[in-house]
Amino acid sequence: MAEPFAIPRSVEWNDTHITILNQQKLPLVTEYLQLKDIKDVWEAIATLKVRGAPAIGITAAYGLALAAQRYETESLETFKEHVRKDRDYLASSRPTAVNLFWALDRLVSSIAHAFSVNEAKTTLIHEAIRIQIEDEDICRRIGEHALSLFQNGDRILTICNAGSIATARYGTALAPFYLAKEKGIHLHVYASETRPVLQGARLTTWELMQAGIDVTLITDNMAAQTIKAKNITAVIVGADRIAANGDTANKIGTFGLALLAKAFGIPFYVAAPLSTIDLATKTGEDIPIEERNPEEVTHIGGTRIAPEGVNVYNPAFDVTPHHLITAIITEKGIIRGNYETELPALFAKGEHHEAI
Repeated sequence: MAEPFAIPRSVEWNDTHITILNQQKLPLVTEYLQLKDIKDVWEAIATLKVRGAPAIGITAAYGLALAAQRYETESLETFKEHVRKDRDYLASSRPTAVNLFWALDRLVSSIAHAFSVNEAKTTLIHEAIRIQIEDEDICRRIGEHALSLFQNGDRILTICNAGSIATARYGTALAPFYLAKEKGIHLHVYASETRPVLQGARLTTWELMQAGIDVTLITDNMAAQTIKAKNITAVIVGADRIAANGDTANKIGTFGLALLAKAFGIPFYVAAPLSTIDLATKTGEDIPIEERNPEEVTHIGGTRIAPEGVNVYNPAFDVTPHHLITAIITEKGIIRGNYETELPALFAKGEHHEAI
């Protein structure tokens, strides 16, 4: 079926540079930036010019491949040392999103058996491109599984931006809305603004409106009233890291929505690719929570809104305990119940298993 809408991609490989959609400038300005070296890539990830766990992973992978093309060495071992050093540098750009480390480690592993520097350089590019192609397919499959949980006319609340511009295409939590649009199913999205950086207001509403999807913006502190007054039928969110027991780190404010969903008796869904599941992290207590610049709270658009010198606590993420999560939706299907058993089983499943 032909797509009835077009959504811009957030990351593209261009041989000599990486092109990214500057998500800092949306929705007022649609600007594309050229990242020409590894420092550009690190800065773009750290300052949220590119954001969303899958998109961060894709950009970092391209950044590592781009840096490697500039290495002038005849020694394969020296080349690999450079790659490992740059891997560590890029990994320091954001501490919470596990896709960043997953993508970088996948590139490093891809050249383990290379026979020459030229072969290794080519392999790195091909592996990074493969990660992006795979992510688009993964997002569509997540969307198909998620859509099976909704009915025509449902009203669904989300937070932050887990959409097309946060991934290769379609997104995770927003993927079912794009697929519903393709299939003529009407879903009404309520998007929380997502303080303090306003990814929901700036990004989610922008991309859904580009696609002609029915979206209503609310402030974060309107969530309880909205669930009650608008008869919200479900909450769906993305994830930056899922621990082995199902505890899930996502944008700050997600935990509160999970508590509200429990109070109102509506399902709370997490949509994420397998690359976001970190079986080495046992529980949410072990997930590092990034704390960001206080100016994100004290300023809006560069204008101070809080008193000079006020103390600020600015965690970028919170952790939703697994017992508040109705189901986790992945490209391999939908899991419920005992996540400590179900999450590892996903990695053993074949590509054609249906949702369970």
